[in-house]
Amino acid sequence: MEITRRRLLSVLSAAGLVTVIPSHPASAAEIAAGRARLLANTVAVFAGTAESNARPETAAKLAAIDQAARTNLKSMDAAGAGELFADLMLGTDEANLNTAFRRLYETALATRTPGGASSDLYQNTTVQRRVIDGLVWLHERYYGDQSKGYYGNWFHWEIGLSQHIGKTLALLSDEVEAYRPGLVRTYVASMDAYLRNGIDGDVNLDSRFHTGANLADITTNRILQGALLGDDARIRKALTDQLTVFATIDPYHLNHGVTDGYYADGSFIQHASVAYTGSYGKGLLTRVVQTLKILDGTGFAHGEELVPTVRGWVKNGFAPLIFEGWMMEIVKGRAVARTDTGYTDVGVVVEAVVDLSSLASGADAIALKSYVKHIRSTSRTALDPAGFVSPVSIVRYADIIGDATIPAADLNPGSRSVAFNAMDKTVHRRPGYAFALARSSDRISKYEYMNGENLMPWFQGDGAYYLYLSGQDQTQAYGVDHFTTVSPYGLAGVTAPVERRHTIPELYGKPYYDNPGHPLNFTSSSASQNTYVYFPRGTNRHSGGAVLGAYGAAGMVQSDDVSYRDKGAGLLPDDFVVYRNATATKSWFLLDEEIVVLAAGVGDSAGRAVTTTVDARTAAPDDQVSVTGMLRDGRPWTGSGIGDLHWLRYANATQRTAVGYVFLDTPQVRVALDKVTRSRRAVRTSNPDIAVTRTVLGVTVDQAPGAEPIRLAYVLVPNAGEAGLRSYLRGPLKVLANTSRLQAVTHTGLGLTAANSFTRGRHETAGMRIEGPASVIVQRAGRSLTTVAVADPTMHRDTVSVLLRGASLREVSSDDGVRVSPVHGGTRLDFDTHHAYGRSFTVTLRG
Repeated sequence: MEITRRRLLSVLSAAGLVTVIPSHPASAAEIAAGRARLLANTVAVFAGTAESNARPETAAKLAAIDQAARTNLKSMDAAGAGELFADLMLGTDEANLNTAFRRLYETALATRTPGGASSDLYQNTTVQRRVIDGLVWLHERYYGDQSKGYYGNWFHWEIGLSQHIGKTLALLSDEVEAYRPGLVRTYVASMDAYLRNGIDGDVNLDSRFHTGANLADITTNRILQGALLGDDARIRKALTDQLTVFATIDPYHLNHGVTDGYYADGSFIQHASVAYTGSYGKGLLTRVVQTLKILDGTGFAHGEELVPTVRGWVKNGFAPLIFEGWMMEIVKGRAVARTDTGYTDVGVVVEAVVDLSSLASGADAIALKSYVKHIRSTSRTALDPAGFVSPVSIVRYADIIGDATIPAADLNPGSRSVAFNAMDKTVHRRPGYAFALARSSDRISKYEYMNGENLMPWFQGDGAYYLYLSGQDQTQAYGVDHFTTVSPYGLAGVTAPVERRHTIPELYGKPYYDNPGHPLNFTSSSASQNTYVYFPRGTNRHSGGAVLGAYGAAGMVQSDDVSYRDKGAGLLPDDFVVYRNATATKSWFLLDEEIVVLAAGVGDSAGRAVTTTVDARTAAPDDQVSVTGMLRDGRPWTGSGIGDLHWLRYANATQRTAVGYVFLDTPQVRVALDKVTRSRRAVRTSNPDIAVTRTVLGVTVDQAPGAEPIRLAYVLVPNAGEAGLRSYLRGPLKVLANTSRLQAVTHTGLGLTAANSFTRGRHETAGMRIEGPASVIVQRAGRSLTTVAVADPTMHRDTVSVLLRGASLREVSSDDGVRVSPVHGGTRLDFDTHHAYGRSFTVTLRG
């Protein structure tokens, strides 16, 4: 059973986590044996075992471990005076200090890895003592003096350095005790002292720095510290703290005010407001699964109690966001600008799922193993298990792939629509494609920029969407090269003012805004930096949608961010630069063959020119791409420029993919097909200065300065052929309403009508009256069965009401919180949306 936050809190206060942490006293011998097992498990996780490392599948991993250690030892040999490693300057750059500790860990790891590429490093006491001497040297010169440390990024001092130090000490615990018996206590005391966002050298659950993935990292460090010190209380305290990350976030009853973590709808948030499954979320998944492995058989915790919760994260949080082995861009925050691919991201998830399957049992274990096989069989890039952290995981992966009794099976049904309303994201999946939509609101950030990463993110949460096509190598369509070559103002789905914006380094000469003398105290990691620079939220609460079976509807009111609002209110410094957004009210209706997009009130109250991008697609420069179409007057269209288009088809013959665009009610469209070359450093200052070239399709609608607001209605048709696009002249789609108050469509073939109302009051469409704001989907099966789904996209309403006009209908089934009442002229449906946080309510009627 999932451990909800409310249940977990009651267990914490009432019984000390009876279900997870044993309450009965263990003997001193059992506790000592548990600590020894914990350290042995840690070594096995990172170094493997004699059995795992004898397998040929681990050879590449073992060779990489061996090579890293030898490279590090050569660098130590070549070090000059005042250096531990050659050309690694220490004292002012915390990243270099982190590198030094990482290299010591890598070297120690080779000495504990049985069956490596050669035997001279394994259990080599001389090398181990060189590592230990390196730890002593670093502590004496660059780590032990608290008055000189803690410069730069807080993460290194509270998490990164401690991870490398703790694992190194765990790997070499016996030799450290024999050679430098006081070193563990010396280092733990320093690690405690550097936990400056904590309380008295321990975790602070009220700190915004000690949440989610960060909390899991810190507490895992402290579990190892407890085992090394023989401090059972430290282990238990760290476990108790870490267990809070397993709790489902209840936004109406927050623990310590923390919004970071997993939500009931599968959303994951880090940094209070950033949708982050694909970066911090996978980090948390990895860490907790590693912790479960480290704790296995130690007696400190009943890890099996937590496996169903983590399995739920995989099924409902990760699986919808992984398409043919690729992690979707909408949940990666600033990591979209990194050179690691979506396939690499999923490799990290796969290792965690492999290990989780070994901790699960029965049908759950089979489902997880089947999912691993599914990812391998559908990924367009071969997964390299040599990239796994653990040799044991490599062997488990090989056993799963080689087991003919395990079928390849997705955790997603073939057709699935998911409203991650808690993080303002939507995913719609069908055989052949997946559609991912990034929304924002006064709850969720428009984007994430930080540390020179994701330099031009401004519109990534303003309805930007990504259409993934089956069979394509997604590195050619998305990833860092997509953001490098596609204009940040021209991301698919975005309405942006035509203006030149400047990156943070351009504006301020450093990767953050610095003004510690201002009342808001702008420093590199201050709360104000987060609020106004790194990940600002929007200022409109309307962002959400409903799901009915495998169909979905989503809506959003585009808004300025908090920086623009608060600068206008005089709250920000004069030299702090803000930008005003364009205006638009948008809906996305997610069907089988089509994604219907409506936009109203599209324009700019400041009178600037505005551009709305229907789609932006990239291809390798040598791919055979073509664009064909038909004008509204029936004449064929091919080429580029502006045209009064009825439909357009973009095809990539090399990738065997195509997308169609049907323009139901849209002004003239501009089509461009350009070769774009740009350096990856344009989106991230630390990226290699490598120029990439892509053929970029841009399908846009332009508005001149001072023009009146316009509306758009168009359809994305994945994998479309020309004959199919021509058929839309005769239906089956019809736009029922497209204003800033109400947007609605109907699909006669599906018997489905969907509507988003954006304002208060009554809205009439297609035989129903909606008490807005609301998101509503109605589907009629035959003459007698009607199913209705409703959600509150503002998350602030107590009740949403819908009147279905016509004959009175009787209830067949419904979710809790739905009331059906016959009234004059129809049937009234009342949905109790109080504290539902955007969840959909469904009722089926007959009449």
